[in-house]
Amino acid sequence: MPDGGKKLPGTYLSEKDLRALPGLVEHTPDAKYMFSAGQAQSRFLQGLREGRILGVKCPRCGRVYVPPRSYCEYCFAPTGEWVEVSGEGEVHTAVVSYISTFRERMEKPEIIAVVRLYAPGYTGKRDEYEFPGMFHKLCGVSEEDVKTGRVIGMRVKPKWRPPEERIGSVTDIECFEPVKS
Repeated sequence: MPDGGKKLPGTYLSEKDLRALPGLVEHTPDAKYMFSAGQAQSRFLQGLREGRILGVKCPRCGRVYVPPRSYCEYCFAPTGEWVEVSGEGEVHTAVVSYISTFRERMEKPEIIAVVRLYAPGYTGKRDEYEFPGMFHKLCGVSEEDVKTGRVIGMRVKPKWRPPEERIGSVTDIECFEPVKS
């Protein structure tokens, strides 16, 4: 038992008994959901469709946010100046995932990382800017590279889908791949 051997109160039902209950409705709704990405996210997604990664810069403290935010989370000033980041950056952290987004085991695992993007004017000092980063797939690296930590700090760049396949989504970037030295 998942509760450490204790039996929880209630009546345990078999699948057959559950399905025999009066009033049980088995129906999969055909629900369609729509939501607005908002002004900042819409511009960010449009940039991805164009093959550009856009962020916003805080006018007060200079931090760059990717994905963009409407206000600076550090000093609470409204952001507004849009900047394009090169897309190059370094791997901040990474994991090997054996489970899909649908919670199914994958035959071939994916490597997922947080990529710290280089903001305009970045000179290599880690504390120079607020963490503009993207959570995305890594390609061109092995599970062993992740398990041994070799990917941490690795320079990477986006691998874009062809322009005709882009739809204005984070998936317009197929993955981030190592920068060849």
